[in-house]
Amino acid sequence: MTLSLPIDPEANRLLERSPLALLTGMVLDQQIPLEKAFTSPYVLAQRLGHEPDARELAGYDPEALVEIFARPPALHRFPKAMAARVQQVCQVLVDRYDGDAARLWSDAADGRELLRRIGELPGFGKQKAQIFVALLGKRYDVCPDGWREAAGGYGEPDAYRSVADITDPESLRRVREFKQAAKAAAKAAKG
Repeated sequence: MTLSLPIDPEANRLLERSPLALLTGMVLDQQIPLEKAFTSPYVLAQRLGHEPDARELAGYDPEALVEIFARPPALHRFPKAMAARVQQVCQVLVDRYDGDAARLWSDAADGRELLRRIGELPGFGKQKAQIFVALLGKRYDVCPDGWREAAGGYGEPDAYRSVADITDPESLRRVREFKQAAKAAAKAAKG
């Protein structure tokens, strides 16, 4: 099973075959709709004229990459910051995983190590790292021992809390309802 979002079918196929595109979508998944975040790797590849690899993006001229991210429609509402973030993540992939995004998870000994590795990426706090662990386990069959525990509530079967739980329009609706309820509860707690 893989991710199936209500986005361009070609964008979904890129997320299916490219670990870097999947990771880039997760990097961009903040402060914009998840459909936009996970479509942007496909749009980036279109703008470059090919699917980039981590070495290419890590070494890309930063100003030129910002221009690509900012070109209308922008790949993110904060194109400068997110172009830099994608470059930083790609540099970590080059430095620690020989430029291979899949190695971030393919040789993790267990769920705790997987969570630690993801959490060490620029821009990945605990919650985002747990969501990505859940996404890998639920949709990409990356299931080292203890992955559900490492993912926390996001790893629970039949949960509708994050992108990891989206398989169709109904599950997308349920995830959105969960997020709205969580935001309302947080706002009420602040009081």
